[in-house]
Amino acid sequence: MAQSLHKQKCIILTLFLFLLLRHGESQRFSRNLSPKTLGFKKQKLSHLHFYFHDLVSGDKPTALRVAQSAITNTSATGFGFVVMIDDPLTVGPEPTSKIVGRAQGIYAAADMSQAALLMVLNYVFVEGKYNGSTLSILGRNPVFSPVRELPIVGGSGLFRFARGYALAKTYFFNSSNGDTIVEYNVYVQHY
Repeated sequence: MAQSLHKQKCIILTLFLFLLLRHGESQRFSRNLSPKTLGFKKQKLSHLHFYFHDLVSGDKPTALRVAQSAITNTSATGFGFVVMIDDPLTVGPEPTSKIVGRAQGIYAAADMSQAALLMVLNYVFVEGKYNGSTLSILGRNPVFSPVRELPIVGGSGLFRFARGYALAKTYFFNSSNGDTIVEYNVYVQHY
């Protein structure tokens, strides 16, 4: 009788452990989805063209230095400075041109031998069909190269699941105060 009771306890314990393991397997971390369930349609390729106004001087700068390293002031490249930005994006190069968005984020001097920035920012669009949508940029910007390529690593709104690249070309640089206007051509794949 005692042996039969022990056998029943082992069976119940085995069943309990099996059910517990089975339940743990049903709680999955990930699963495959069909793109159609998220409303994906055929991918589009868009070309955006605008001007980025990085104003570090004047009464209303749009780019402010928020940190620097111990060697920033003695470094030939300004290595270690960090700038927070909220720069206007405009249709034309003139500061009075129509604003289509803002470039918001950070850039930092990240190269000890060449003037190159680490750019971490979002293009936040405020005009037209892209109003409320964003593109996320993360990349290296060697500022004195004639044309720089920066990767698009994502986006939101109409640019959800975006990927592509931005070509930056300096349009105007004021060497006495650092104000800069950069022309951007952005090529982005999105749904």
